[in-house]
Amino acid sequence: MQLSKPKLRTKPLSQNSESISTPFLRKTKVAFFAEILIHDFDGASRTMFQLLDRIPHDKFEFQFFCGVPPDKDLKSKVVTLPKIRIPFNWSYSMVIPHFSKGKIRRELADFQPDVIHIASPSALGNFAADYARQNNIPVISIYHTHFITYMKYYFRKIPFLLPFAYKKSIKMTQDFYRDIDMVYAPSQQIIEELKDICELDGNNLKLWQRGIDKELFNPKKKDKTYLQNITKNSFPNILFASRLVWEKNLQMLISLYDLCKKRGKEVNFIVAGDGVARKEAEAKMPDAHFLGMISHEELATVYASSDVYFFPSDTESFGNVIIEAMASGLPCVAADGGGPKSLITEGVNGYLCPPNDAEYYLEKIDNILEDEELKERISKAGLAFTDTLSWESLAETYFTDLSRLK
Repeated sequence: MQLSKPKLRTKPLSQNSESISTPFLRKTKVAFFAEILIHDFDGASRTMFQLLDRIPHDKFEFQFFCGVPPDKDLKSKVVTLPKIRIPFNWSYSMVIPHFSKGKIRRELADFQPDVIHIASPSALGNFAADYARQNNIPVISIYHTHFITYMKYYFRKIPFLLPFAYKKSIKMTQDFYRDIDMVYAPSQQIIEELKDICELDGNNLKLWQRGIDKELFNPKKKDKTYLQNITKNSFPNILFASRLVWEKNLQMLISLYDLCKKRGKEVNFIVAGDGVARKEAEAKMPDAHFLGMISHEELATVYASSDVYFFPSDTESFGNVIIEAMASGLPCVAADGGGPKSLITEGVNGYLCPPNDAEYYLEKIDNILEDEELKERISKAGLAFTDTLSWESLAETYFTDLSRLK
């Protein structure tokens, strides 16, 4: 199917992020739509707050529309909307804008935004996009979640519906993102997939990666005693840190655990995070150490104190956990799919493996655990790579683009 070229409401922006050359005559007004505005809820939330915490309030005025209000003061008006929980993932909520469309329109009419930021192609996101089209307001969005790849996990128990769900998710992605004026994509891999699978022409796609807080995540946080107090031994530690949901390919974590047990490997499995699949994963990995949801300070210590970071998810649009591990000096063994393909150079700063091949994962993990020199070389390469990732420069790009879009 050939799609028409997106009808941008402003002139195309340069892919370079130059400083704004003209003085601000008035504040740029931004209406920001997101289902959930909790700071540490997930990777998408943490990315959003890297921007929201840096808003130059002397130049920008934001107004937020959400279902779950922020857990910290944003120094801006927040319009909280009625929400429902998502049936297949109770940790998430979504807004049904039909029940509050009058309120949203009144708030927007009073606010008169110059730009609309939409966090995701949800019902709320689509409502905001329709409003923007009707009122000739430019829209910016960050591509946080690669929903297309989630379908094989959501429909794993009813596979006969998978082809329909897959086509539907592609159509929804096409319909939403082809009309957005600027879409920040986290990796070149995702840009190519959106152009190929979703037939987007790429004119509104811009590479905008992710940054890393190297004050928080760094090798100096290493504390072997911390993990030994948990594991009660000095075996090597394989870490998995993520939301515990099936779309993170948790089945492969379980398969790797089973393979290590079968071969009598003296290793510990450390699992940091929580989610709807935790109870089932714990039952299938009885000797693993499930830490639950821990603070970022604790997580930084766990990263720096572990021996290998294992991440089999092939649904990532970027892979924040990969760069957190790298910045902590932790070698990564990850799935060869999605965002991690743009972060890991095979054999240099980590390893990429077929997403569902436990034998291959274990081979690469063994390489690292059995060769201290290799482990040190990969660790140093990962640290060097994360030195190139800066939230300050990404935030400057974002606020510059907002001013140009208005």
